Amino acid sequence: MRLIIVGTGSMARHHAKHFAQIRGVKIVGCVDVFPELATAFAKDFGIPRTFTTVEDAIAWGKFDSAANVTTDLAHYPTTMALITAGKHVLCEKPLATNYLHALEMTEAAEKAGLVGMVNLSYRNVPEIYKMHEMVTSGVIGDVKHVEASYLQSWLTGTHWGDWKTESRWLWRLSENHGSKGVIGDVGIHILDFASFGAGTDVTRLFGRLKTFHKAPDDKIGEYTLDANDSFAGTLEFENGAIGVIHASRFATGYANTLRVRVFGDKGGLEIQNGSDGTWLRVCKGVKDINSQTWRPVTAKPVPMNYKRFVDAVRAGRTMEPSFRRAANLQRILDASFETEKLRSELAVAG
Repeated sequence: MRLIIVGTGSMARHHAKHFAQIRGVKIVGCVDVFPELATAFAKDFGIPRTFTTVEDAIAWGKFDSAANVTTDLAHYPTTMALITAGKHVLCEKPLATNYLHALEMTEAAEKAGLVGMVNLSYRNVPEIYKMHEMVTSGVIGDVKHVEASYLQSWLTGTHWGDWKTESRWLWRLSENHGSKGVIGDVGIHILDFASFGAGTDVTRLFGRLKTFHKAPDDKIGEYTLDANDSFAGTLEFENGAIGVIHASRFATGYANTLRVRVFGDKGGLEIQNGSDGTWLRVCKGVKDINSQTWRPVTAKPVPMNYKRFVDAVRAGRTMEPSFRRAANLQRILDASFETEKLRSELAVAG
């Protein structure tokens, strides 16, 4: 399979590293609007060709698929150009910055018979598949309550660099630079993690978004710091369960920690993924429930999204996480902004 990588930022390096390890995959080109960045990236990973636009790469045409690792705002135009050219696409999350664009991308890929998948990176965590399997097989009975959080602290610490001086962080705080804030950046992860782990989709949402003052006049250079920093919401699920969900970049002491708890009428499951690793545990059975005893659960390894994408292209059929899944999640993300404006609960299923 001949692959190009569109966008050569820090996440693109992960794509290049993982795709290079898959037998039969050859990275034949990379694209960046800044030619010096494309040249440096190509040199680091032994990529033979560089381009400054997706259109230039398409005109060349000697590739089958693309990893789209551009900024959020660029996902829609670049992916649509690739689909129109008949190329399979693995796109970074979120698929688009709004549901209508995400749906258009989904339907275009499906109509063309192309593989369209999204790199929801926490789908690489084996324990979430084990949780899903245990929930859907009835291990904890009927799900009644879900609790989910995604906590980061790069606005209070320098463990990932100084956000005040680095464009790779500043753009994530600016709507004009394509950011949907914490809800767009990591909200899609926690929504996918929670609903997949709980084995049921979100049907209703009431959420609050908050942007905090972080600099004089809320500006640093060309960046207006107006994207949301924290999110908190309540959810209702298709199976009748309710839940709470929150995410923040101000969670001091938590560099990057995602947690989901699922409670049923016959037990509970809890998963946590962070810089110190991943664990899954269960409380089930009369003895453990009455003694409040939690026991660790092990999970078998699963293929990473990069390998799933390659397998999907070879098989000629889209696998999860798909464009369709990401578009459905985008509907919920869009509703988060609407509930903040309306101060009322919204239905998000459809």
